[in-house]
Amino acid sequence: MSETEEIDKIYDKLEDSISREDFLSKVDEKVEQMSGLCDRKTAALLVANDLGVSETGNDVVKISDISPNNNVKFIAKVISVFDTKNFNKNDGTEGKVGNLIVADETGSIRLTLWDDKASLIESGEFEVDQSLQISGYAKEGYKGLEVHIGQYGTIDEAGEHIDTSANSQKIENIEDGTGDINILGKVLNIWDVKTFQRKDGSQGRVSNLQIGDDTGKIKVTLWDDKADLVKEVDYNDNVEIINGFARTNNYNQEVEIQIGNYGLIKKTNTNVDYKEHFTPIEEIDASSRKLYSVEGAVSGLGDMKEFTKKDGSTNTVANIYLSDDTGRIRIALWGEKANLIERLDFDSKIQVIDATSKPGYQDDVELSAGNRSRVVFL
Repeated sequence: MSETEEIDKIYDKLEDSISREDFLSKVDEKVEQMSGLCDRKTAALLVANDLGVSETGNDVVKISDISPNNNVKFIAKVISVFDTKNFNKNDGTEGKVGNLIVADETGSIRLTLWDDKASLIESGEFEVDQSLQISGYAKEGYKGLEVHIGQYGTIDEAGEHIDTSANSQKIENIEDGTGDINILGKVLNIWDVKTFQRKDGSQGRVSNLQIGDDTGKIKVTLWDDKADLVKEVDYNDNVEIINGFARTNNYNQEVEIQIGNYGLIKKTNTNVDYKEHFTPIEEIDASSRKLYSVEGAVSGLGDMKEFTKKDGSTNTVANIYLSDDTGRIRIALWGEKANLIERLDFDSKIQVIDATSKPGYQDDVELSAGNRSRVVFL
C-alpha cells in the first residue's frame, strides 16, 4: 500500500468531521511542526489522534500488546525521567521534547513528550515510582518502540499499584557512561551523609553505599536530596536502583553508580544472591593497589597510635597480622577501625573486606583498611 493510500485510509475515519483538504493541510502542518522528525503517514495518524480518532479505540492495553502506528491507552509506572531539550521548529518557533521510561508487569517502553507535555517534566510533575495513565501514539523510534504524547495526548496520575517488569542489569556489565541503569543488589556497606561546598559556593550533600549481586559489587553514590535515602536501608537489605548512571571515580578510577535528581533506590522483596570472594593471602598483588577481601586468624597485634596529618587533624592507626593457609600479611586499621584492636586476640577469626593492597616494609605486601573497608568477626 502506498503512502497516499495509507493516508486515505486514515482520513476515511474522519470524513464526517473534517474536509479532505483541511485534513491534508493539517498533515502538512504537522510535518512542518515536527521539523522533519516524522513522515506524512505518521503525521496523519498524529492529526487523527489530535481529532480524537483512535485505531484501537479506548481499550486499556498492556505494554507488551502495544504495536506501532496505533493510538494506545495504558497504565504504567515511571522508572526513569530524563531532562528536556529545546529545538527550533521549521516555522521558527521553539519546541521542547522530553522522555520518560515507564513499565508494567509485561515490559517497559519509552514515552516521548512534546512541548507543553514536556514542560511537565521541568515542573517536576513526574517522579520515579509514580503510576500514570497514558494515552498517545505508538511508533518505531531510534531506540525501538515509543509512545508519543503531543497536544491532544494525555498523561495523568493513576491511583493504583503497578507491578513492573523492567530489564534489570548485572553489576559486571556496568561501564563508564552507562545510563538508565535499573539494577537489583544486596546492601554490603553504608557510609554516612556528608556535606561539601561546590565551586559556586553552594552546599551539596553526598552519601555512599555498596551493593553486590551474583556477578560482583559496586559503589553507589547518592547526591543532594537523594543522599538521605541511605538512612532507609540497612546491611543485607535487597534493594532496587532505578534510573542510575555510571561514572568513573577520578580518585581511584573505579566505576560507580550515581543517583541524581531522577534516580531512586528502594527496598525490594526480590532476593539477591551475593557471595563475597576472599583472596588467598599469597595471591595479593601489592603493585596493583586493588581492593581485596581476606579471611583468617589474627597472628599478631601492634599498638594503636595517634598522629597528626598535614592538615592539622589527627588520625589513629593500629597494625595487625592475619594468617590463612597460604601466608601471613600485615593489615593497617585506620581511624575508627583502629579501635577494633581492643576486641582482638591472637587466633581471633575475622574477615577484612575491601582493603587496599600496597607495598610495605622491605617490599612486603600490606593491606590498608580505611573508611570503605569492613571488619567482620567470625
